[in-house]
Amino acid sequence: MSEQIAVQIQSPSGLSCLRCDFALPLGDHDAGCPRCAAEEHASNLRLVFRGAAQGRIVLPPTGGISLGEGGTPQVEAPDLAAEAGLGRLSLKLEWCNPTGSHKDRMSAPLLARARERGATLVAAASSGNAGVSLAAYAARAGLAAEIATTPSMPDGARRAIRATGARLVEVADTAARWEHVGRLAAEGAFAATNYRRPALGTNPFGIAGYKALAAEIAADGLPDLVVVPCARGDLLSGLLLGFQELGRGMPRLVAVEPFPRLARVLAGADYRESFPGRTAQLSIGGDTVTFQALHALRESRGTAVVVDDAAARAAQMRLGRAGLHAELSAAAGVAALSVLGAEGALTGRHAVAVLTGSGAGAMDAPTDTNPFDQRGPR
Repeated sequence: MSEQIAVQIQSPSGLSCLRCDFALPLGDHDAGCPRCAAEEHASNLRLVFRGAAQGRIVLPPTGGISLGEGGTPQVEAPDLAAEAGLGRLSLKLEWCNPTGSHKDRMSAPLLARARERGATLVAAASSGNAGVSLAAYAARAGLAAEIATTPSMPDGARRAIRATGARLVEVADTAARWEHVGRLAAEGAFAATNYRRPALGTNPFGIAGYKALAAEIAADGLPDLVVVPCARGDLLSGLLLGFQELGRGMPRLVAVEPFPRLARVLAGADYRESFPGRTAQLSIGGDTVTFQALHALRESRGTAVVVDDAAARAAQMRLGRAGLHAELSAAAGVAALSVLGAEGALTGRHAVAVLTGSGAGAMDAPTDTNPFDQRGPR
């Protein structure tokens, strides 16, 4: 039976840097930590909650902006556990969130922050899930939204975004997508996604929303490892912050990526470099690494596992035979467990694989295309 873990809603009192702990007053710092920037580093910030109670998750208020996100099912997969050499495998079905992905946990506090700031336009860059979620929550908040994307965005995501009344703007590639959001931010729009290079990650208000996922996972028994599909590490960072606040121990966080990025950084490369690659796993594509992702792996003694498209498709089919239709990027997490299991590191262990999105949303690239190259999605 799942344990009830207390969640506290509280307005943050300030911010601090993930890399250097520099304290800042509460605000929206799209460029990340200024002290790190002066040293030519790129680091995101985290929300600080003064006087928060120990042993519970603290979340910023959402101002009533919600579509019922969170509380997603966690189901057991004994057959898949045996195949990977695990003692226990739990699958967290994040596609049961209102718009079909984990991004809804981020969108609620983000849009609350945008409305609190008096924003009239929310701008975002997205290949699919984030754009769908942000457009829906912007509509819920009564705010206009503009989503910059590329030709690779699936038709289902396009229809979902347009259904909310948001504006969808197609540009050539990821660089142009971020440039578009940057121009809108300079004109006063609220930036709901990363648009900087080197990449930082999303506004800390959004990342704080992912801490609730850590609470839900821990309520079913703290696992030994949590497997997370990863692009710029927003979810990875939010999970780390959540487990740290709970103070019950730290699962090993495993970042799953379609080609070596974090894996290269852990082997000694500079996280500010470009890491080109090709993949049909749209939700976790791109050529950037963030400090927040690296920080989450270091703090949790975690690792990065590379899962190519063929292995992800095999895992997607195996999940389907278990009754679970995951998008390709989500299925990659199950494939990563097979990689780790082959190394003999999972015997008797309990893993949670976060299935971030459903295959029913068609957020994957067609099988005959590889839309990511050194410039990102095209």
